[in-house]
Amino acid sequence: MLAFARGDDGVTVHVRGPETRGTSLTCLEGWEFFGVDLRLGAYLPLYPPSGLTDLRDAVLPTLPGGKILLDNRDWEMPTAQNVDVFVDRLVRAGLLFFDPLVDEIRHGERPRGMSERMAQIRFRRAVGISHRKLASIEQARHAAQLLTAGSSIADVVTAGGYYDQSQLARAMRWATGHTPGELRSGIPFLAL
Repeated sequence: MLAFARGDDGVTVHVRGPETRGTSLTCLEGWEFFGVDLRLGAYLPLYPPSGLTDLRDAVLPTLPGGKILLDNRDWEMPTAQNVDVFVDRLVRAGLLFFDPLVDEIRHGERPRGMSERMAQIRFRRAVGISHRKLASIEQARHAAQLLTAGSSIADVVTAGGYYDQSQLARAMRWATGHTPGELRSGIPFLAL
């Protein structure tokens, strides 16, 4: 994710990696936050995703006049309305890369001529976490969505592919920081 925060003290630009557990997010009053959730397999090679996991963000230097310093070049600071143009410019400059094999590996296909081990290494390099960890996160995200939509815990156990309610409860505490009952009750929860 590319995340931008603008407030009275200035602007910060973060390159964020994947999170392997639920975390809290504090939004300062009077600040504007926006960002781009990059497609799975898209990353900035200058900031490998494996080095950015679990809130180990890279904070990009900012310059006077609303500029970002990236790859020793000045880049105009985007707004929420034109951040897509900023991303397109990064792609054209070769600073934002997409590994096309990630989708194949994610769906259980191994690219022709590639060993299982090499596929795992390639996936982890582009995504920052293992395929197995991603599958657990996606399973928990789906279950959390069902719970917040009001599905019964028993139905979510079945639909989510969990063995029993205690396995679901452990997964929800790990992934969201909340119990299944809390998620069903409408506790405020934002799944990115």
